[in-house]
Amino acid sequence: MKYGVSQGDETLAGIKDVAKRAGVGVGTVSRMLNDSGYVAEETREKIEIAMRELNYTPNELARNLYHKRTGIIAVIVPSVSNPFFVEFVDYVEDELYEAGYKMMLCSTVKESNAELEYLDMLNRHIVDGVITGVHSLDVEEYRKIRKPIVALDRYLGEHIPVVAVNHKEGGRLAAEVLIRNGCKKILHFRGSTAVDSPYHERHYEFERIMKENKTHTCTYELEWNRLDSEYYQEVVRDVFSKGFDFDGVFAVDWLAIECMNETIRRHMKVPRDVKFVAYDGTFITELAEPKMTAVVQPIEDLAKESVRMMRDLIAGKDYENKLVMLEARLRKGNTTIV
Repeated sequence: MKYGVSQGDETLAGIKDVAKRAGVGVGTVSRMLNDSGYVAEETREKIEIAMRELNYTPNELARNLYHKRTGIIAVIVPSVSNPFFVEFVDYVEDELYEAGYKMMLCSTVKESNAELEYLDMLNRHIVDGVITGVHSLDVEEYRKIRKPIVALDRYLGEHIPVVAVNHKEGGRLAAEVLIRNGCKKILHFRGSTAVDSPYHERHYEFERIMKENKTHTCTYELEWNRLDSEYYQEVVRDVFSKGFDFDGVFAVDWLAIECMNETIRRHMKVPRDVKFVAYDGTFITELAEPKMTAVVQPIEDLAKESVRMMRDLIAGKDYENKLVMLEARLRKGNTTIV
């Protein structure tokens, strides 16, 4: 195995140079660098002094390949412009760094086969594991793989652990705050039912509570895997062109804000005429004016749990039908009254 570093304009120092300077064999230096056998403390000190004098740094890639790992985790998300995934990826990167890993960020929104290509990288040992937050690829592709994969908010197979929020509770929180605000005609934007995901529970619970309270609800189902601003604007235009009558809105952050902005442009007052509850509670809900009432997902904790389980899987732990469910909370803003 070969190692090397740059010494300005001088010839690169190699492992043989380190061994010669330290007065030990090449195999001894290799054992120390790869932690693959016993090396006496006195000998280690000689090797470390030689490395410093030669300005020698081990080749990290070569060392990782020796241990049959790359030190890289792929994080697959549908879009890096969506506020939820912006926050999730940021927290995951911090957690991976603390755990000694690098992150490879993979966005699938522009290429239809991108997700499959990233999974192939796992099969070819280019990455050590995959944390996936996308809802696009056929589940069967994941079930073929027996390597470290953690799913965010999607069921991909009994051997792939899932990290999610208690969406049923989140749906209850949203429904109850709109009912407390006296809303009688709710516009409810729900995600596509094309994929099997825990997030559907928030919509089921929301609609159940509205029906139980005899509150009229108009449900608008969104297209599968569309998370961009242009699509949300298109949806809002469609809603208003069809003359929907509503005094309360429940939607993901970005869509809730787009709908609120159009409501204000049409000279309706928020929250007097229309109340809004957003779902996710990302940073954009606090930048909006008025500030959004939101059901907040614990995104930092979702990231921590995802990385924790990834580390367990890499260490050889087996998860069967594992679901980690975290709790959402309601954050009062100025788009509701009580």
